[in-house]
Amino acid sequence: MTDVELGALLADASQAGSYFVDARDRAALVEAATALDFAVVAINLENAEDKPALLEAMADGLLFPEWFGGNWDALADCLGDLSWLPARHGMLLLLDHSGDLRDGAPGDFATLLDILDEAAKQHAAAGVPFWALLPVVSTPS
Repeated sequence: MTDVELGALLADASQAGSYFVDARDRAALVEAATALDFAVVAINLENAEDKPALLEAMADGLLFPEWFGGNWDALADCLGDLSWLPARHGMLLLLDHSGDLRDGAPGDFATLLDILDEAAKQHAAAGVPFWALLPVVSTPS
């Protein structure tokens, strides 16, 4: 995919959501999002093996306000708002090293993906792209 195609895709709020992407494409995605004046936030989930650790990593990475309640509803509320972050034309959220959470707490991982997709729909309704990408290392078949 060319940089122009990648930029056009990221700019399309109707396509935004949570997606697994090849880790080798991470730099190009960050570059395209930066060129579009998106907020780019990387969250390292390497030590987030359960819901409490995940919520803490999300709160720290996205600088959630003090009122963040540390539960799924509060995560959904914060992801749907993000007004405390500098205003940008979109959001690229990179959830790095999500494998341990996916393998160790599949139910929590599925809930996270649902919340991220709902946040993308909320932002899309306002015309703002919200991308939550989970870079994975592809293995040759």
